[in-house]
Amino acid sequence: QEQLVESGGGLVQSGGSLTLSCVTSGSNMAYYDIGWFRQAPGKEREGIAIISSNERNTFYADSVKGRFTIVRDNARSTVSLQMNSLKPEDTAVYYCAAGPGVLTWLNRGVLYWGQGTQVTVSS
Repeated sequence: QEQLVESGGGLVQSGGSLTLSCVTSGSNMAYYDIGWFRQAPGKEREGIAIISSNERNTFYADSVKGRFTIVRDNARSTVSLQMNSLKPEDTAVYYCAAGPGVLTWLNRGVLYWGQGTQVTVSS
């Protein structure tokens, strides 16, 4: 059974940093793209950082490019999201997700979702 469990959310001041972690389990996870998505109140869930199964290819949404970094460690079954220079508009529930087509299709490529972790950036 494939599972993803996020941790590391919290409250941080504008300009601060936070690192989210996603621990994965299941025999197929090593073959899936894994990514971070977020959903703010009243908005659609958006893909912000995705990494391929072989760790060679990444995608970043324009809104986080240059500030966020996704790192995958298949040996430890973890994917982290380092978030720097946080802004109030980064406030959202952050989800870890996996699937064979996430890098190409974003939300439509997801097979498994984590439960989400709240990130709140105060101004």
